Amino acid sequence: MNRFLQETQDAEGADLEAAEFWLRSRMQVVSGKILLGLSKLAENGYKGSSLPCSCGQRARFVEYRKKPLGTVVGRILLERAYYHCKDCHRGHIPLDEEWDIVATEYSPGLRRLMGRVGANGSFERGHDDLHELAGVEVGTKQIERVSEAIGAEIRSREIVFQQQIFEGKVSLPSIQRPPGTVYIAVDGTGVPVVPKEVKGRKGKQEDGKARTREARLGCLFTQTVTDSRGRPIRDDASTTYVGVIEDAKEFGKEVYAEVQRRGLSNAERTVVLGDGAAWIWEMANEHFPGAVQILDLYHAREHLWKIARILYDQHEKKRHQWAKRRISELDQGKVSSIVKAIKWALPHNPAVADSLRTEAEFFRKNRQRMQYSLFRKLGVFVGSGVVEAGCKTVIGSRAKQSGMHWTVNGANAIITLRRCLLNGEWENYWAARTNR
Repeated sequence: MNRFLQETQDAEGADLEAAEFWLRSRMQVVSGKILLGLSKLAENGYKGSSLPCSCGQRARFVEYRKKPLGTVVGRILLERAYYHCKDCHRGHIPLDEEWDIVATEYSPGLRRLMGRVGANGSFERGHDDLHELAGVEVGTKQIERVSEAIGAEIRSREIVFQQQIFEGKVSLPSIQRPPGTVYIAVDGTGVPVVPKEVKGRKGKQEDGKARTREARLGCLFTQTVTDSRGRPIRDDASTTYVGVIEDAKEFGKEVYAEVQRRGLSNAERTVVLGDGAAWIWEMANEHFPGAVQILDLYHAREHLWKIARILYDQHEKKRHQWAKRRISELDQGKVSSIVKAIKWALPHNPAVADSLRTEAEFFRKNRQRMQYSLFRKLGVFVGSGVVEAGCKTVIGSRAKQSGMHWTVNGANAIITLRRCLLNGEWENYWAARTNR
């Protein structure tokens, strides 16, 4: 403390805050020395003159090699025993394996912090947060690389688990009291990517080119009760997310695997909620053939307002009257009446006939998914607001900030990392690394 007083006595405004940060820096120095002491207690990974190699032969001790290691208490310089097998030419550093620092210059604790800040905000902000909150100086690019590496590892584990699910090699959980209803709400959102990731793809830009790749997101949650008015109530802490940038076929497997992982396949009722995209219902038919399929009510209403604008672009009163009448029919499940009303308007609007036929076909094909009066009597959700909010929370707030442009692999790694945190699987991932 005398040293602190000596260092700060001439500084204007020296106070408790300065003392706190000075003490933290001193404690980190001491803690770094303790870590070095732990490595020496482990004899720097020395296992004798030789040790078994995976090729079946023995690797011989060569020398002690130095390695700078970033930790949550600052950088330290390790010396580790190095072994080499002359038969397979493979090197072995036992301390690196024991401490989980193979092929990295960052300790598990620091990688954990780097991954968390990388999942929660931009890598630049992560750099600032680590410096301010933990007193650790790590480069922005290093945070990016470590975060993406962690996300990629989690993703690879997910893929292996999905394969095991479909091969029947996983012992799945069994819920004694299955929920009344499990919901699978599905949506997608565009993620800005670098030019090479959209080469040759058609898009919605004026030049016909794509600037984004679609990330599909599935939101799984359960419902057990309704309120006094018969409206559904989502079960607390029941929401998990699946999905990245991938095709619909693979996404369907992910959703199915998550339902199995959570032990929700024996729910009394399964509901698939979507915005009307054909691939959603194809997924439902393939993996959840008995599910109730519901087209999001608000998307259906948007289609009605679109038609009203087509029919009465210059007549606001008529536009509102037509839309309100059709919405009333929609709420009552009278989809056939809506289709008739659209077709009736065709001869009177030949210039927009194709658009009207397309809309009429949309309602005709989805009429069974628009029985909202019946769905309300069943006490189930008819809106996909949960997954729309999920698209913003999981993907938008992290991967769609101003100036961001991703590779598909990079975006998928960070989306996976973020899902791991939001799904409450973060501790499980690190525990699995510790026990492997």
